[in-house]
Amino acid sequence: MSDSMKLTALAVITVLFTFLFIGIGLDASNYEYFLSRRVPKVLAMIIASIAIAQSSLVFQTITHNRILTPSIMGFDGLYLLTQILVVVIFGSFSVLLLNPFVNFALSVAIMIGFSLLLFGFYFRSNSGQGNVITLLLLGVIFGQLFDNVSSFFMMLVDPNDFFTIQSSIFASFNNVNQELVYFCVIPLLIVSALLFKLAPVLDVFWLDNDNAISLGVDTQRVTKQVLILVAIMISLSTALVGPVMFFGLLVANLTKEFFHTYRHHTLLIASSLMAMSMLLSGQWIIENVFSFSTTLSVVINFVGGLYFLSLLVRQKIH
Repeated sequence: MSDSMKLTALAVITVLFTFLFIGIGLDASNYEYFLSRRVPKVLAMIIASIAIAQSSLVFQTITHNRILTPSIMGFDGLYLLTQILVVVIFGSFSVLLLNPFVNFALSVAIMIGFSLLLFGFYFRSNSGQGNVITLLLLGVIFGQLFDNVSSFFMMLVDPNDFFTIQSSIFASFNNVNQELVYFCVIPLLIVSALLFKLAPVLDVFWLDNDNAISLGVDTQRVTKQVLILVAIMISLSTALVGPVMFFGLLVANLTKEFFHTYRHHTLLIASSLMAMSMLLSGQWIIENVFSFSTTLSVVINFVGGLYFLSLLVRQKIH
């Protein structure tokens, strides 16, 4: 099957489950109520799918590693720490928490500020000779620090504040932040357009750092640009549905296995369609077949964990 046919098949699956989510049960008496609830939910899943898929794909390209995702840089941990500190310092009734736009702007500003601080300090201290693996190790250390500080403060808050924080800890595709959905469309389109503009450079990046440098690519500049765009993407997806550990790993690797191409123009579209079809079909099955007896994030983490172990074993064998 050609790549164009695979793209068409994924697009058909995405449209089919979008229709099932929105269209089933609608009639003249209830369409206003159901559309007002279903459309933002489906749109949130689509935005989160595109953000997670594209950020994971380009992150693996610049790190040249198929088992890494942006979670290793501690972005998820920083987002959770931001939410917890807002509750601890300002209380659970603060406008910084209750107003979704203010909360989202604060979280994105802190994550991008952290990215600029980390990348600027690292690349300046290495005079342009830094190894991106060392940068990833710094991300792991900061991520662990964020998680530990978050756990410490969660032990101190009272039960009411803990209940408020709890909604930010676990991913939920059934209770998305609907007020942010339409606001997130514009930054998603801008970041996606910038990644598409960088796609030809990422094609060369695929050849490894030394080959990319010999072909005239400024790898340090491209790495910083991609990491900042990835930080924005992770902010969008985490603000809408919460942190999802293994979904990016699943989508990025399945895309590379199904589509035998190095061109990022194709891979970015393919990974987005793959993520949308998986997320929409999975959530629909959870709701209509399993009647919410489990959650999609649990299934994703279980399957993703097994797939992660299989990748480790296969890479060790090869």
